[in-house]
Amino acid sequence: MTSGDEISVAARRIRVHVLVDTLVSGGAEFLLADFADAAPAAGIDLSVAALKPMTPPSPAADRLRAHGLEPLEVPVSRMIDPRDLQRVRAHLARVRPDLVHTHLGTSDFLGAIAARSLRIPSVSTIHADWWPDGVADRVRNWLMSRARRHCADVVIAVSESARSAYLAKRRDVTEHVVVVHNGIADRARPGTGARVRQELGLRQDELVITALSKLRPEKNFEASIDALALLRDRFPRARLVIAGDGPHEDVVRRYAARLGDAVVLAGHREDAMELLDASDVLVHPSHFDALPTTLLEAMAARVPIVTTAVGGMLEIVESDASGILVAPPPSGEGFAAALAPLLEDAQLRARLGAAARMRYERVFSAESWAWRVREVYDSVLARRLAQRRERGR
Repeated sequence: MTSGDEISVAARRIRVHVLVDTLVSGGAEFLLADFADAAPAAGIDLSVAALKPMTPPSPAADRLRAHGLEPLEVPVSRMIDPRDLQRVRAHLARVRPDLVHTHLGTSDFLGAIAARSLRIPSVSTIHADWWPDGVADRVRNWLMSRARRHCADVVIAVSESARSAYLAKRRDVTEHVVVVHNGIADRARPGTGARVRQELGLRQDELVITALSKLRPEKNFEASIDALALLRDRFPRARLVIAGDGPHEDVVRRYAARLGDAVVLAGHREDAMELLDASDVLVHPSHFDALPTTLLEAMAARVPIVTTAVGGMLEIVESDASGILVAPPPSGEGFAAALAPLLEDAQLRARLGAAARMRYERVFSAESWAWRVREVYDSVLARRLAQRRERGR
């Protein structure tokens, strides 16, 4: 859009109500605050409700409050319960937005059905390109996909990878699923890294490789640790910082123990941008990922990225321009070979970091994301209006 077009569209404000499963933690939940920050400029008046209680700590809810948005609670007990569906329907009837936007499965199911029953347009976003394959998981995912397909006006996938994987499961039809890449607010904190290094016991002359994510098996932190083990003789000043918590934490801790203090387990951190300012390289050897927010944060912070050439990573990183892509399957050997030139050459790190920042500003800012989503909303509302006019003839 041109700036004139943006002003005229923003003047036509629309009230959007977001339903999300939880506001405890997680990439999708945290991103809501960034979207809330950018939404007003795109003519979106946003409100948010969670289907699980926001008992402290609830960091995603706190982020929304910091942007002046108080999230609501619509507590439900389970996905398939008529009483919970009625509770969500009554909530949407009270709020009566112009459009409902659902995230994360249970909200997609209950929210899409409830919105359809009230004749409120709805949009669902899928945030993954891989889904669990247990019997109960398959049933649950089938039900959620049926609700999206038959009740939501459109389904947004956060990457081409997520869209392709979803359609490959035959969960929807091609024309009903569109791609809108997420964005993030500019929270870069240049100059704050020195404090973080001191806090973590890292010297200013050390080369800091950071892995920042939930500690889950698919994130493959073992490859980062193996890569450091292979690089230690050549780069004795290299340290690996693993920041995050999660179900794989004990496994990662045991695996890293053989390298002693060369690996720093920093736990969950709320200061991701400060940590990235303390970093020389971000490493992300995930087996799969739809559109990892960590990579967008690194780009905003001018930190070069080394990641696996799979999934949404292929849509974020321009290989050898804004980062380095490593052929799958991700291994210590492959990541060590990709990391070595960056650890050796500060100018290369600076060049890739600067290019990453430019790509963030061009493609992955929260402002551009909000406008892309607004275009989806407008197309849904225009289609609904045309249908009403057709019925009125």
